[in-house]
Amino acid sequence: MTGFAHHAVLGLAENIVEKVKSGAIRHFFLVGGCDGARPGRNYYTEFVENAPSDTLVLTLACGKFRFFDRDLGEIEGIPRLLDIGQCNDAYSAILIAQALADAFGCEVNDLPLSLVLSWYEQKAVAILLTLLSLGIRGIRLGPTLPQFMTDNVLQLLVEQFGIQPVSNSPQADMEIMLHPASVKH
Repeated sequence: MTGFAHHAVLGLAENIVEKVKSGAIRHFFLVGGCDGARPGRNYYTEFVENAPSDTLVLTLACGKFRFFDRDLGEIEGIPRLLDIGQCNDAYSAILIAQALADAFGCEVNDLPLSLVLSWYEQKAVAILLTLLSLGIRGIRLGPTLPQFMTDNVLQLLVEQFGIQPVSNSPQADMEIMLHPASVKH
C-alpha cells in the first residue's frame, strides 16, 4: 500500500489510537533507510515478515523494496504495511510519531515504536542526525553500519542516544524491541 504520508496516517489517527488502546495494535515498527545488494541485506525482509500480526510496519526510503510486495494483511481495516515514502519524506514519519505521542500524552520515546534503520548515504546520515537532535533514542542500525561509525563514534552514540547495531537475528531483535524490560543490561 502506498500513499501513507502524514496526511493519510493522521487522518486515521483517532482510529489508530482506539486500536492501540483496545490492544488490537500492540507496536509500531518504522523500517527504513537505504537498500543495498550485499548479502545479508535480507535482514529487513525477515524482520517485516516476522512482525507479529498485532503490529504495524511503517516503511520509509529505498530499503522498503526488499519487502514492499509482501501482504501483511490488515488490523481492522488498517493495512499492516504502510509506505510513508522515500527518505525525503522522513518529515512525515517525524510528524506521525509526534502526533501519536500527543494523542497518548507522552514523549515519542515512550511510544510503542521501534526504529530499525539502514544507513548508507549522506542524506540518510543527515536524517539520523535530525532524529538524534530531536532526542529520539533507541534507534537500531544495520546490518552494515555506516563508514563513519568507528568504535569511538559507536560508543558515543550508544551512551548518548541508546543506538544499537542490529544483530544477525531479526527475530531476536524484534523480541527485544517488543519486550525491552526483559533485557538484562
